[in-house]
Amino acid sequence: MQEWWSYRPGDFLLFSPRTYWRLFQLANETLWPLQIPVLLIGAAILTTLFRPRAWADRVIPAVLAAAWLCVSIGFLWMHYAPINWTAIYFVPVFVGEGLLVLWLGTIRRRLAFAAECGVSGMVGIALYVYALALHPLIALVAGRPLQAAEVVGIAPDPTAIATLGLLSLAPRRAGILPLIILPIIWCLASALTLQTMGASEGWIPLTAAALAVLAQAWPRRNGSRTSAAPAC
Repeated sequence: MQEWWSYRPGDFLLFSPRTYWRLFQLANETLWPLQIPVLLIGAAILTTLFRPRAWADRVIPAVLAAAWLCVSIGFLWMHYAPINWTAIYFVPVFVGEGLLVLWLGTIRRRLAFAAECGVSGMVGIALYVYALALHPLIALVAGRPLQAAEVVGIAPDPTAIATLGLLSLAPRRAGILPLIILPIIWCLASALTLQTMGASEGWIPLTAAALAVLAQAWPRRNGSRTSAAPAC
């Protein structure tokens, strides 16, 4: 029997990297062609960030909540949990995030997403655009097929990153702290998993979490914003 200090982090993995990346292809095949309307809706949300609409304060949180609920069942429960028993503990986390976003945003209307000048605004837009448009291309950069792309609303990493981006644009009101903490927890867990696998992508969720913390800590010129209009 090996001494405990001789083990490496990779020795505790319950699956191979190839099996892990294959999960995204299986999830995409199961949900196809849902990716097309998801990306179109994501692009429509981006336009409302620059040209706010009154209805967006209810619709965007509802869409975001649906994305978290879809990932919790469509990916974590159906695909990830069978190869990694720890994933089952994240299912209630994702469900809770979705329900909190729905409650605070759509029902209570305490969330208003709009592009603004300043560090928080730039970080928020950058994170959202990256998660929506660029993160799916990481599969090609890493030599995997496009069918294995990680898409917002289907894969957990881009969903968490997009959420952190949107929350960086939301007013800093009491009660939204859990909405920020939960996706950060996932980003840290994902970064640990990827680094343990030896995947070069491990820095991505870690950087996203750090940028989200920076956006929340950075002082805003207009204080706690209550208007949905861009502030410059």
